[in-house]
Amino acid sequence: MKHSHGERPSETVGSDLISPEDAPSVYPLAEFRRPWKLATFALGLGLLFAGSYLTPAPDWDVPISIIMATITYLTAPWSMRVLLERRWRLWLLMLFATWFAVDGCYALYWGIRDPAVLDGMRAGNWPASLALYGMCGVVWLYRGTLAELWAELVRLRARHKG
Repeated sequence: MKHSHGERPSETVGSDLISPEDAPSVYPLAEFRRPWKLATFALGLGLLFAGSYLTPAPDWDVPISIIMATITYLTAPWSMRVLLERRWRLWLLMLFATWFAVDGCYALYWGIRDPAVLDGMRAGNWPASLALYGMCGVVWLYRGTLAELWAELVRLRARHKG
């Protein structure tokens, strides 16, 4: 099922099972290879690395930065698309992906590495991680090149001017 940038897919009546082409149509795999998305991912990862060295938080290290950033890169734009397109059949999967990126992988990592850190830091980590997850989902939501995004923004501005 192919959808254009702003088009909302029609809801289908019938099976509640996810068809094989349903999930990728929400966020096609080719989107992960866009240079601008990879560059912003690398920039964000660099900021997380810097933060892990410059911030005295015991739960902020390079491995968890890589784990959480990668899961966010792979799930946040998809989750945002599920929300915006109101793909109700994917709602539970979207909630699980969001939870796992924001808290589940963190709890798993720190539960194995140092449970005391998990107990002391988990309550403060998930709100910040959820906010970052949402922001990343918005940044990486657009399906297209930077040139296409710019052209759409110019068209929208021209349409609203006159």
